[in-house]
Amino acid sequence: MRVDLLVPDAPPPRGAQPSSAGANAFAQLVDAAGSLLERADRAEAAFAAHRGGLQEMVVERARADIAVQVAATAAQRAAQSLATLLGMQI
Repeated sequence: MRVDLLVPDAPPPRGAQPSSAGANAFAQLVDAAGSLLERADRAEAAFAAHRGGLQEMVVERARADIAVQVAATAAQRAAQSLATLLGMQI
């Protein structure tokens, strides 16, 4: 059995390389959600120590919950998109 290398007729394109902008955006989203969770924890600790108000604590917790929900939805959609791509027959 003999195997020959396939040589393309044209050189590979040297244009724009694929970027990881999507991965960077997702990392920033997760970092933002983490910082909002930390702010909510600090607000809860301040309320427990009688240094903060109930309203501030509830607002910070709501912001953190929304950020986590957005990050989870983005991760779910990215995984779903990847599963769709991997399920394609080429």
